[in-house]
Amino acid sequence: MTWNLAEAKNRLSEVVNLALSEGPQTITRRNDTVVVVSAEKYAELTGQRQSFKDFLMSGPSFEGLDLERDESPMRDVEL
Repeated sequence: MTWNLAEAKNRLSEVVNLALSEGPQTITRRNDTVVVVSAEKYAELTGQRQSFKDFLMSGPSFEGLDLERDESPMRDVEL
């Protein structure tokens, strides 16, 4: 639905409720236009993903993994 700015200001709760229940609401002011959308829809549209840190932390655990260096001598290589 499209609202002019004055009407949207007077009925802001209704604009927000409609954005949450029915979808994006357009507000116009002279030659400018903005859109009110729910946070869920915004995240979907912008493709927001989890942070890199959260991605790494959600991976497999290294608990119990042997990370000790092998101390055996290296093999001989002819150059």
